[in-house]
Amino acid sequence: MNTSMNELMQQIQKAVELRLGRIPLEPEGALRFFNGFIESDIDLVIDRYAKTLVIFNQVDHPENLTEALEEIQKYLLSMLPNIECILVKARRSPDPDARRGLITFGIDPSGCIQENGIHYALDLRLNQDASFYLDTRNLRSWLKDRAAGWYVLNCFAYTSSLGVAALAGGAARVSQLDLSRRFLSVAKRSYHLNGFPVVEKDFLVGDFFRLTSRLRRAGAKFDCVILDAPFFTSGTGATIHTQQDTSRLVNKVRPLVRDGGFLVAINNALFLSGQEYLAAIEELGQDGCLEISEILSVPEDVTGFPQTIFRRPPSDPTPFNHPTKIAILRVKNKNRDVPV
Repeated sequence: MNTSMNELMQQIQKAVELRLGRIPLEPEGALRFFNGFIESDIDLVIDRYAKTLVIFNQVDHPENLTEALEEIQKYLLSMLPNIECILVKARRSPDPDARRGLITFGIDPSGCIQENGIHYALDLRLNQDASFYLDTRNLRSWLKDRAAGWYVLNCFAYTSSLGVAALAGGAARVSQLDLSRRFLSVAKRSYHLNGFPVVEKDFLVGDFFRLTSRLRRAGAKFDCVILDAPFFTSGTGATIHTQQDTSRLVNKVRPLVRDGGFLVAINNALFLSGQEYLAAIEELGQDGCLEISEILSVPEDVTGFPQTIFRRPPSDPTPFNHPTKIAILRVKNKNRDVPV
């Protein structure tokens, strides 16, 4: 870490001012104001969720930023007068409460946001992250615009924002699959916020490999399968490492996609280049049953601006614009079973 605290403040100020000048802010929306993994060499991220700011302090020794965080907080409150709470998460703290987040200003964190006319429930202290991912905003818009009448399977759903976006777009049915009942409980709150009926059989709690095998044996077919595996996970069935397991994951769900349907493949492995990811997908498509239909970008509040970029990712994501690599794949499947 070569950046001084004065330089860090200058970087944050520049990033915040550019976003305020260029990106419309929804009153109850979510936005990344600073991405230190790109806009600095200090691993600090500042997000806004409705009236709450979440500061992710991800440096190796979080206590080293204590004094700087006080100055950063004062600056942010002066620029964003509607903020009612600030939550600081110290990812590498030995204290589990500090990892989930400590309130340094205000009382209660926001419990929901609104994006593109859709309400999403939040639990900002549920986990080390914020229970909602800003980098997939454009995918949520894509799903809302296209999902009318679809049967959707949302794998590794987490708090199910992608599935909720599909329902908001008129999907006939969305199956949310995740290992954690706790995460899916947040999804159910999103359903209530939007007036969607909660059908318990649409929430599949358990291991990805076992549940998708069960769906395949049942002859299930979907118009769209979303595959957003975490970077690394070990469930009850098998270990997943997304840098290495693109083929295994895609092949597991491809038989579940109806002929002409879509498979949304997301990979967030930092050390997997965009070209390597594309090559893996293209190899899968050599049999003519899979082709790349579209590449979705990550929003500029997450990627940073040309004027604010300080460092590059460890591996070049090109032709994607961020290490979160989102590919829309079209599936040709001879088995044309009716969706269930």
